[in-house]
Amino acid sequence: MTIRMRAAVLREIGLPAPYAQSRPLSIEEVELQAPGHGEILVRIRAAGLCHSDLSAINGDRPWPMPIVIGHEAAAEVVELGAGVTDLAVGDHVSLIFRPNCGTCPSCAVGRPALCVPGGESNAAGALLGGYKRLSAVGGAGIGGVAGGPLNHHLGCSAFAEYATVSRRSAVRIDPTLSWDEAALFGCAVITGAGAVVNTARAEAGSKVAVVGLGGVGFSSLLAAHAVGAREIIAIDMLDQKLAKARELGATQCFNAGDPDVIQKVKDATGGGVDYAFEMAGNVNALELAYRVTGRGGTTVTAGLPNPNAKWALQAVTLIAEERTVKGSYVGSCVPSRDVPRFIAMYRAGSLPVDKLLSERITLDEINPALDRLARGESIRQVIMME
Repeated sequence: MTIRMRAAVLREIGLPAPYAQSRPLSIEEVELQAPGHGEILVRIRAAGLCHSDLSAINGDRPWPMPIVIGHEAAAEVVELGAGVTDLAVGDHVSLIFRPNCGTCPSCAVGRPALCVPGGESNAAGALLGGYKRLSAVGGAGIGGVAGGPLNHHLGCSAFAEYATVSRRSAVRIDPTLSWDEAALFGCAVITGAGAVVNTARAEAGSKVAVVGLGGVGFSSLLAAHAVGAREIIAIDMLDQKLAKARELGATQCFNAGDPDVIQKVKDATGGGVDYAFEMAGNVNALELAYRVTGRGGTTVTAGLPNPNAKWALQAVTLIAEERTVKGSYVGSCVPSRDVPRFIAMYRAGSLPVDKLLSERITLDEINPALDRLARGESIRQVIMME
């Protein structure tokens, strides 16, 4: 059985801004197959617009074309595939953009963000196991074939009315959480807060800097506040985001465009921070984060720059200053553990992620929303599917 639905399809990488004019995402009628073994059919209720989506559009993170994009979403289960016994129709779930098989070496040691089959299926534009459940209607699919298959974005393809996903791409969540707030936990929160809590394991009383204040960076800032950091330094190119950072607990703010920003941060923190988090997705931001990290400190990067980007590290500082550089993907999270944990922190008031919601838009408004995202004008725009 198949259903027809509306979805945002990306057919060409690299169309220029303004996106309101070039319209890289076309809202099309597409066909979605019923879930196979180990899969579920969900109705997308809300989906967040993230820089990872923009990177698929501008070519920084190339994906196989054509593709239905979107990876941060909250959804309702409407059908269970064979073998799925731990969910029920009507359950609310958060979609996770890195499915985990549960059995590969990475999964076996509790690091599902590094799941090998999950990474391979994502790179192939498929669901876990290599399956593709999307097809074009009245247009070309893969290989230019009319009505042919479409690729999946990060196993989710969430900018659509429905999605068929692997059971391993979904985590059951609190059904009393509003859909727009719930959507944030699928990427912004687990990536940003997870980098602080899991990757860095930042301690109470530590000094923290966050470079790049999008939805992920602000989630890191909130998490730093939640774990009891005594200094929280916010760094961004936009003064309006720095003002927001002050509202959310930053103790000091610096504009990244200031040529003296590194020295100013060092002066303000007595030589640098214990933990610096790069969340902007470019090498200049990573260099800045590394240079504001103090002796013995840790620099964590989760920004995902273009794969061709290279960083020239002053290697001697790793030894002489006992420095650490760590990558963080999906916030080093175990989704079934961390999504409920971060939601509980939100419920308790220690992780107020609702303050990151900038706008609620419709699917038809997605291209102008990309312009606001590219200009840095919004923290998190959420597409409401109703």
